[in-house]
Amino acid sequence: MNVPERTLKTKGAPSLGELEAAGMLPGLEDLKARACLCIECVEEIPCNPCETSCPRGAIRVGSPITNLPALDRDKCTACGLCIPACPGIAITIKRVEGEKATIRFPWEYLPRPEAGDEVRMVDRLGRVVCPGRVTGVNEAARNDRTAVVTAEFASEHVLSVVSMQRGPR
Repeated sequence: MNVPERTLKTKGAPSLGELEAAGMLPGLEDLKARACLCIECVEEIPCNPCETSCPRGAIRVGSPITNLPALDRDKCTACGLCIPACPGIAITIKRVEGEKATIRFPWEYLPRPEAGDEVRMVDRLGRVVCPGRVTGVNEAARNDRTAVVTAEFASEHVLSVVSMQRGPR
């Protein structure tokens, strides 16, 4: 059986290699140059809130609505409006500045973290990768009850980290 090259996992979390091969993630040089949107959407389901939330038209799903989103990095300003819009919590924004990396990610749990909280950063499978620190929590009304958390951690883990661990710190 021939499997198309673009096929990604349909169960579990995609591997870093699969996401890189599909062009879903920015390279390290891009992350060092500016904040970059990372879309880890790998399921071809009818969904396009990322596209409709982007004021610059940088994310395109098009027709059919089951297409995977395509990002035009030249149009993207990393405003983050797509982060809380994504029902699959599959969008983050990352940046590397020297020894530190920052990530903005959706957070739909209670209690909400607070700036200054020491946390454990996790990978796509929820495994702890490294310690981190929350630097901000955006709970704007337009986020529709999804907080957007900003955290910092050691830059060597920027490609692996996608969120933080829930529960007691």
